[in-house]
Amino acid sequence: MTADRKAGRPSLAQVAALSGVSVKTASRALGGEPRVAPETRSRVRDAADQLGYRLNGVARELRRGASTSTLVGLLIGDLANPFYSRLAGGLERDLRMRGLQLITASTDEDPEWERRLADALLERRVRGLVIASTATEHAHFAAEHRHGIPFVFVDRPPVELSADTVLLDNHHGARQAGVHLTAAGHRRIGVVGDLARLSTHRDRLDGFAEAMRAVGVANWTDYLVENAHDVDAAEEAVRGLLGRPDPPTALFTMNNRITLGALRALRGHPAPPALVGFDEVDVGDVLGVSVVAHDPEDMGRRAAGLLLDRIDGHRGPARQVVIPTRLLARGSGERPPAPAGITGS
Repeated sequence: MTADRKAGRPSLAQVAALSGVSVKTASRALGGEPRVAPETRSRVRDAADQLGYRLNGVARELRRGASTSTLVGLLIGDLANPFYSRLAGGLERDLRMRGLQLITASTDEDPEWERRLADALLERRVRGLVIASTATEHAHFAAEHRHGIPFVFVDRPPVELSADTVLLDNHHGARQAGVHLTAAGHRRIGVVGDLARLSTHRDRLDGFAEAMRAVGVANWTDYLVENAHDVDAAEEAVRGLLGRPDPPTALFTMNNRITLGALRALRGHPAPPALVGFDEVDVGDVLGVSVVAHDPEDMGRRAAGLLLDRIDGHRGPARQVVIPTRLLARGSGERPPAPAGITGS
């Protein structure tokens, strides 16, 4: 006997019939209840696999009287970004220890898609939501928040919503990068940033601006390129900066994807500018890339701690955790300005 694909998803009754047991016994076997004989459990699971049947875990928990599932949702900007994968790893490990399962979805930095994903997860009665949000306001979550669904915002703070938050010290890290480059003698510094609407971009820009003001460079925005959101756009932006009549002698790339784009643009350059990136990059230590580093896994762990506190009943005011940053000097950011007339163009 096989399931008819055109007839829709197989039912528990079909599993019971195929395995020769009652519907109640089939439910117990698939639910892992210990009172089912091992041979019966194996027969029921084989039947379920053959038919392609899966228990509706959320519905089962709700029938037992639970108001939520054991799922926690994580919404991030880009599944391929190592920053988010490490954050998710730190979060998932701590949630797993409490019997909670993490489900991760990418918003592709689309505010409307973020809202639709969040609504879909909330409809499934998730235990809580962790969001690296790309939206510019979050008032639509207020009702769910009042009903006891905990929200934790990571990397970017909520707007028009009071919720727990875990952020990087973006201002300090970017200021470190600016101080490092200006101390080496650089004044024409190309700054390549992410989407201008993102709070992380604005905070890093403010920190860098502070470093430039400290050395009296007023026109530093002449070498600013924003909205270089992916590797290809960043590579194009850096090539454009290097092709100017007075190219920058240094670059500050404001996240890991932008840094990768810059490294592509600099490949084979006879006199590459100095480079400091924000975020660690893959094999950055091997390549000698100076970066503003931090610990995404710690961000995930701290987010898990805040969420679990709320699940356990904490009802205090919203809390904010700031993850420190540190500059790792590996060589690329320590190059002095090239002698006049040597640009490689």
